Amino acid sequence: MILRREFITLLGGAAAWPLVAHAQQGDRVRRIGVLMNHDESDPVVKPRISAFTQALADLGWTDGRNVRVDLRWFGDDINRIRPLAQELVSLQPDIIVTSGAAATAAVQRETRTIPIVFANSVDPVASGLVERLDRPNGNVTGFAQYEATLGGKWLELLSEIAPGLKRAAIIFNPDFPAPLTYMPSLETAARSLKVVPIMAPVHSDIEVETSIIALGREPGGGLFVMPDTFTVTHRASIISAAAQNNVPAVYALSDFARDGGLLSYGVDQVDTWRRAATYVARILRGDKPGDLPVQFPTKFEMVVNRKTATALGLAIPPSILLRADEVIE
Repeated sequence: MILRREFITLLGGAAAWPLVAHAQQGDRVRRIGVLMNHDESDPVVKPRISAFTQALADLGWTDGRNVRVDLRWFGDDINRIRPLAQELVSLQPDIIVTSGAAATAAVQRETRTIPIVFANSVDPVASGLVERLDRPNGNVTGFAQYEATLGGKWLELLSEIAPGLKRAAIIFNPDFPAPLTYMPSLETAARSLKVVPIMAPVHSDIEVETSIIALGREPGGGLFVMPDTFTVTHRASIISAAAQNNVPAVYALSDFARDGGLLSYGVDQVDTWRRAATYVARILRGDKPGDLPVQFPTKFEMVVNRKTATALGLAIPPSILLRADEVIE
């Protein structure tokens, strides 16, 4: 496994706060609820939560000492989101941290007073989570997961790694607005590269499989997978269908490439959770979430799975290998 890190600074940045002594923060133990859109056993979870709690500790808030972190998980069971949101709100925490738009919306429906910080959301304005990015108002703020130009970059990467690309399907759940954010740059790149984009809305594993089978019937098909709660929790079936039908795919989240997907390029999720701790610390010290602007990504990562490329009969070009943060052998 080859590791290399690149830092790409875009709009916004998390404010740094000095370490404050425990005595200065008072004796009351603060409570932080966390609602995750993964199973507790999912290996991607531990690094994110570890980054979050370590960043909190660096800012003077240590789990088990002056804060208590209550974690809840709903994985691929969407029906559990509301009950878990209600359960967290009933604990009357000082703040609730959420992962994904679905979790954030569920908590927001249960409380308009407890501060909510989302650690990632594709488009918080389009999702109705905040009124504005610069001044969210209400009790919600956080860290956006998107950069609009990613759509075009995904298509360029897919064309590089699969030079015979003619058609590219966009897998997404229509209950989430993710494709709207990326489509303008993707469509511009598609015209330049002479690739036909195909919208492929899905609600189930069966629909995922049907869409990918159709894409793989003729040469020249490729796949994009939008980042949302549905695709994250169904990533095993998406990756499997792409492999079985010999369809090269690019993903927005590194979880997919590490689990067997061909290539991922997108926001570094561990870094986003680390940055979310800065807003939690500010709110615990008295800042209002509605006054804290939504922050944009500052760090991106590319992960390439060489084993999957070999299985698909693809040679990873040097231009991609040189840019990759991680190459899975």
